[in-house]
Amino acid sequence: MKRPKQLLRQETAGSNVNQIAIARILKSYAFHSLTDVFGNIPYQSYGNPDPDFQALQQNPDNLTPKYASQEKIYKDILNELQQAADTLIKYQGEKTFGTSDVIYKGENAKWVKFANSLRLRLATRIKTKDASLAKNHIDDAIKKGVFTSNSDNAIFKYSKTSPNEAPLYRATVTANRKDFAVSNVIVEALQGKRGPFTAIDPRLPKYAKPTTENGSYFGQPYGLPLAAGNLFPLDKISLPGDIINAADYAEVLLEYAEVAYLLSENNNWDQTHYINGTRASLEKWGVAASDITAYLDLLPAANKERVLSQKYLALFNQSIESWSEIRRTGYPLFLVKKGDVVWSGTVENKLVSYTFNPEVGEAIPSRLVYPTKEQSTNKANYQATLAQQGDDVISTKIWWNK
Repeated sequence: MKRPKQLLRQETAGSNVNQIAIARILKSYAFHSLTDVFGNIPYQSYGNPDPDFQALQQNPDNLTPKYASQEKIYKDILNELQQAADTLIKYQGEKTFGTSDVIYKGENAKWVKFANSLRLRLATRIKTKDASLAKNHIDDAIKKGVFTSNSDNAIFKYSKTSPNEAPLYRATVTANRKDFAVSNVIVEALQGKRGPFTAIDPRLPKYAKPTTENGSYFGQPYGLPLAAGNLFPLDKISLPGDIINAADYAEVLLEYAEVAYLLSENNNWDQTHYINGTRASLEKWGVAASDITAYLDLLPAANKERVLSQKYLALFNQSIESWSEIRRTGYPLFLVKKGDVVWSGTVENKLVSYTFNPEVGEAIPSRLVYPTKEQSTNKANYQATLAQQGDDVISTKIWWNK
């Protein structure tokens, strides 16, 4: 007897409710990233009928959706993640999407951990804006299960073959571009020359390559003027390491190391979670066990600066999240600031010194400006959100950062 088509569909892709739950998690992740970059944005909820949520309405000709406030977006995303995780917990025992699931290969339990870990991140970010709501979500997310090891990491791995290689590989290998270098800030921090850690970090050869000139590590000085652009030819600076530059690089959406640091922060800068997070990051990058032990033995005790500085190092190559953490916490303190000397030396027998002087505001932008097309296509709603949020400039702070 033939099986019903509906049963076949469920066996290969899971039930419809679980498919929707996973889609809600990924939708939440995407909108979370967008709002952290711009602030107020057009947004769509799965079940919330708020009239400000118009981004994904079924009308394909809706080119003028309203902008929702970041406060509304964050609170709805927290609710979306909670409901999605609870749904997956309720309907366990199947592999939703099966092997077509490129992140977790159909393991719904890991999607639950991803949703709760992302909720932990977002709730921690808004503790100064709504402490009660943040605590409720933090406590509930931890209770229902967050990441506990690197095996839980949410990663998207690119292909070794064309046309789906990693973007950096396509730029540096396929297109043979040589204008990507590791900054002196990160190299010096890993060398123990900048920041609260004095030991050489064993992630240095994972993040960067030694120079071809003499085999040492030298980062491209950050914030140089265009006139100084030719001071450091390719053989004198460190390019991205082989892991980062691989065709099948694993893009991180969220990892256990970050969750451990969030747990440390939410437990008064707890030492155990601090060590666990650092160990997890070192292991993820393939550092040898003996080097991990040696580095952890030299790690100074946990406090706010050290936990958040280690978190920043672990977030290397996760640009939006590391930027968001700088804006939220002010750490790490070793980043280049306005007026800092970024390089001094002799050029054509003359002593020169360059200071960092960004054209607009301070060294770290508070947000990015909206795409120019919004000003013509969606002008009325664009202007309305500026009246609420502030001028469309990089110095305007977004809701959770005010």
